[in-house]
Amino acid sequence: MARWEPLLDELVRERGHALVGYAFLLCGDTAQAEDLVQDALVKTFSGRLGVEQVRSAESYVKRAILSTYLDGFRRRKHWAAIRHLSAVPDDDGARTEALVTDRMHVFQALGSLAPRERACVVLRFYEDMTVRQIADHLSLSQGSVKRYLHDGVRSLEHALGPVHLEDGEEIETTPVQGRRTR
Repeated sequence: MARWEPLLDELVRERGHALVGYAFLLCGDTAQAEDLVQDALVKTFSGRLGVEQVRSAESYVKRAILSTYLDGFRRRKHWAAIRHLSAVPDDDGARTEALVTDRMHVFQALGSLAPRERACVVLRFYEDMTVRQIADHLSLSQGSVKRYLHDGVRSLEHALGPVHLEDGEEIETTPVQGRRTR
């Protein structure tokens, strides 16, 4: 048995469901979320992983999930630009979706965000990261993160109504600058 196998086993057993939930928030599809986690686990544990604790390994896997999601979006975007060269368009065209619960509304609204907006919103509100932590995590400037958060929250508010923090404090838009303040 390789030295990393017990750590992988413990990580999947204890945090596997949470990792799939995190990936689901990014991609909005259970099967794709499971694939993202699987790919991230392979990427993380196929290299030299110098950690021995589940918490540290989970951080590496979450980073790999996010990178894999963003890379996949770039590939899908590229394919969408050239697929008309080899595919016949669907005649159906009309899609109807029954939105039954608030949860489904949120997932749909998250799905309408650009990948970096969605990543920033998920990291801020699901992972409870600060702007600085998000910027470090995504290798972006803090200003870029603030812009992605601003645009993402604005889109979510358009789709869902005002966004509230856990303690009930509302995120407001400052009329003069159009920036979110807390």
